[in-house]
Amino acid sequence: MPKNTSVAAHLRRLLDLLASGAPAEDFGAVATEARRGGVGGDDLAEIEQATQAALRVRGALRQHQRREAELTALFDTAGDLAALRDLDAVLRSIVRRARMLLGTDTAYLTLPDEEAGDTFMRVTDGSVSELFQNLRLQLGEGLGGLVAQTARPYATPDYRTDERFHHTHSIDAGVLDEGLVAILGVPLLLGSGSGGKVIGALFAADRTPRTFSPDEVALLCSLANHAAIAIDTAKAMTDARVALAELAEANAVIRERSAAMQRAEESHDRLSDLVLRGGDVADVAAAVADLLEGDVTVFDAGGWPLTPTAHGPGDAGGSAPAGTSGTDAPKGFVGTDDAAALVRAAEESRATAHAVVHDGRWVCAVLAGQEMLGSLVLSGRPDLDGPDRRLFERSSVVTSLLLLLRRSVAEAENRVRGDLITDLLTAPDRDPAGLVARGRNLGIDLNRPHLVLVASTDADVRDRLAGAAVQYLFGGDGVSAEHAGTVMLVPDSGATPGDAAGAAAEQLTHLVGAPVTVAGAGPAAGPRALADAHAEATRCLQALTVLGRRGAGGSAGELGFLGVLLGEDHDVEGFVTATLGPLLEYDDRRGTQLVRTLAAYFGCGGSLTRAKEELHVHINTVVQRLDRIQAILGPDWNSPENALELQLALRLRLLSLS
Repeated sequence: MPKNTSVAAHLRRLLDLLASGAPAEDFGAVATEARRGGVGGDDLAEIEQATQAALRVRGALRQHQRREAELTALFDTAGDLAALRDLDAVLRSIVRRARMLLGTDTAYLTLPDEEAGDTFMRVTDGSVSELFQNLRLQLGEGLGGLVAQTARPYATPDYRTDERFHHTHSIDAGVLDEGLVAILGVPLLLGSGSGGKVIGALFAADRTPRTFSPDEVALLCSLANHAAIAIDTAKAMTDARVALAELAEANAVIRERSAAMQRAEESHDRLSDLVLRGGDVADVAAAVADLLEGDVTVFDAGGWPLTPTAHGPGDAGGSAPAGTSGTDAPKGFVGTDDAAALVRAAEESRATAHAVVHDGRWVCAVLAGQEMLGSLVLSGRPDLDGPDRRLFERSSVVTSLLLLLRRSVAEAENRVRGDLITDLLTAPDRDPAGLVARGRNLGIDLNRPHLVLVASTDADVRDRLAGAAVQYLFGGDGVSAEHAGTVMLVPDSGATPGDAAGAAAEQLTHLVGAPVTVAGAGPAAGPRALADAHAEATRCLQALTVLGRRGAGGSAGELGFLGVLLGEDHDVEGFVTATLGPLLEYDDRRGTQLVRTLAAYFGCGGSLTRAKEELHVHINTVVQRLDRIQAILGPDWNSPENALELQLALRLRLLSLS
């Protein structure tokens, strides 16, 4: 083979190796083959020079490829930052690329913990040791602590034997557990020069000894810069989101307060207009219930309801529970114990100058200075917030104004009505028509049936009774007046005398703070009948006192003949009329002998046979008369208690006729 042809073949071989990216040892084999083929002298030297040139070209190509890969990785990282959605995902990508580009066994990133004052592992890639993954480094400890402290990159070919770093047991144990030997660490810097701030560190590590080149250090620094940008960007975005959330919250608060102010103005205008138009306490309760969308009741100072419960929108209301004096009071405030609990809650409201929660309901004291006029109770609104709570509290001021006005009017009217009652009791027959006319002018129809109550209490608290009676009748059309050491009340009630007396005794006792005994009579219509009913109630009151029933209520009908025996005037005629009156009237109208038959029946010990012999009639006639008596007096006329009263009335009548 000619010389030049042999050299050219070897040179072409070198070009082929360059084109195929063959390993470096393949290039050295070309010169060896030429020497074996007999090439020598200048030709061999030329081939060896060409081999060195080819190796340099190969190195340059490899470096360009590596730089291209590095640039691609940096561009990809920049793209990840541009589309930053998840900081952890971006940091994992950076750590993974660092490990890939540097060809290390592991890569990891640490961040400072400002609260703990140290650094911790944020992201790892290629790590297999849980102990290493949970390492925490103080400032200046280990290679990572030195990087964070000096803000400069550090590399070690063998960490375990490198004395440049401050070794600690925990760090050395973690490095040993992971099996790391060579470590390269670079700082995550924000800013440049002396003003830069270290916010973490990026590491690449091998499990075998290795010396990291300046290019590898520069590459890891570039990735660390991107990581710092990612962290700073994420923090800025987080701060922006927090700021936006705070701004949105502030706007919501502003809107809420603006709406609350507008609502407060509307509520104030509505309540003011209600008062100016002559509205009542019940109207205020209804307006507040509508505004607050709950149920509102106004109570007096003793804890008893002054108004029916006003229901908010969507609440159909309900019937009044027992013990509320005809009002629909909230459940839980219907009896004496509950009234006392409400009074305590109202006192707490007065002490705090704010509405308080009691048993799931809001209670606000209604005050005139320091005088407790009553309370407002709101139910159905356990979540009463600031603006609504202030509205509820303001409504108590309007309520107090109306209660003061009502009380003043009621006291003035009651004084005039009291004069009427006094004239009615002292001289009912002097001018009956004039009494009726005066009553009509005061809104009292004396010709309409009324109950009459007479109340009495201990002498040392008697001065409180008249005011308590006014307060008890407050809100209705009833009237009261003092007379002969007692107080007469004419309530606007359809109850029986006994029931009305019992209810009045309970509430007046609470208001006075001492036992109040109440007797009832009636209903009676007309001046004379009302005066007689007062006399009957007075006798019943005396009987109740003799029986030791202080603080109780009752009526003459409930006491029966005991009222005759124990009463001061011993009204025998009244007892006989009350007991036998229906039979006497029937005999007068029909010409029958029911009273005589009843006397014969009792006189014969209830024997029909002996009674018919004494009356000289057939036994069937006796039976028919007794059936008529039962129809008039009721099916229990022959019960032991009623039979005793009938026999006593028959004996008293017989004695009065003899």
